[in-house]
Amino acid sequence: MTTPSFIPGLELSRRFYCEAVRPLLDEAALGVTYSAARLGSGSEVLGFDTARSADHEWGPRLQIFLHSQDLTRHGARITALLSERLPKTFRGYPTHFAPAGEADIRVMRTTDGPVHHRVEVTDPGAWFTAQLGFDPRTDITVADWLATPTQLLAEVTAGAVFHDGLGQLAPVRANLDWYPHDLWLYLLACQWQRISQEEAFVGRCGEVGDELGSAVVAARLVRDLMRLCLLMDRRYPPYSKWLGSAFARTAQAPALTPVLTAALAATDWHTREHHLARAYEAVAVTHNQLGLTDPVDPATRPYHTRPFQVLHAERFTAALRVRITAPDISSLPTIGTVDQFIDSTDVLSHPELTHAATNGLLSP
Repeated sequence: MTTPSFIPGLELSRRFYCEAVRPLLDEAALGVTYSAARLGSGSEVLGFDTARSADHEWGPRLQIFLHSQDLTRHGARITALLSERLPKTFRGYPTHFAPAGEADIRVMRTTDGPVHHRVEVTDPGAWFTAQLGFDPRTDITVADWLATPTQLLAEVTAGAVFHDGLGQLAPVRANLDWYPHDLWLYLLACQWQRISQEEAFVGRCGEVGDELGSAVVAARLVRDLMRLCLLMDRRYPPYSKWLGSAFARTAQAPALTPVLTAALAATDWHTREHHLARAYEAVAVTHNQLGLTDPVDPATRPYHTRPFQVLHAERFTAALRVRITAPDISSLPTIGTVDQFIDSTDVLSHPELTHAATNGLLSP
């Protein structure tokens, strides 16, 4: 197969819907109302895909959403119709997806028979519940927000809706677009708390000759600062593969990227600490510019009587917490959303596990 010119995945899916899928649905004259979109997992949904992405789980794919009763009556028929009538290739890319030897991983392959396509025919309630662990068409609880990794929230609020005949996707995505205000303050407070807990360790590790340990702590702090900047920018931080790409789109990135890079490249703790201190102060200034709290002094300072330069980031945590007025949020422990206190891919990839972990921590 000749490699076609790369088309960003969202644009490929949009064309695939408009030029191949929609005409078949119109021709079938099923009389059903539907919505069409490309949401969920995949680098193209977040806009980070490249030609490399085409090697697995990428290609002409989308979701067709039906009312639940229409899914029962027509879902299998639509899936079969597309399997039989879709073109074998679209814009040079196969529409058939074959197993890649790993569980649930599929890749584009040519075929002479019916295509195993990636047009998922589903209903909104079932799809969103499978993705997030709850149905956002109803009231979203504080526990729902806290139990949902930011990667998953990014996946359902990014992407593209091509047609919303059901009239459900737009309001759901609007409801999920960002956290309620008090919850946002709480998550910012929790992110500052994470920084406060380790900012003195860069120097302490270095002082005892553990430059490797100091570098590891610095890398953790750089990651936390990047995630904090994304939260300040009202952007859901993605998982590690795309964290740097997402951070690069924030307002703080042009000034902070060279400073954070220098902190990571430093080979001694004094230099590492110096660059981190500059980064702390820059992010602290951004905090004050948001106007979410009374101004907090953005200058770094010694860590109590020890010779380590820190921000004492817990000051920002305290300033944010006093601005939270909702009792069900102000009473929460300072641990945050599930991906602020859990770092396991196996847990964060499964909504049933994130909800179980969060509910266990929030239960009296």
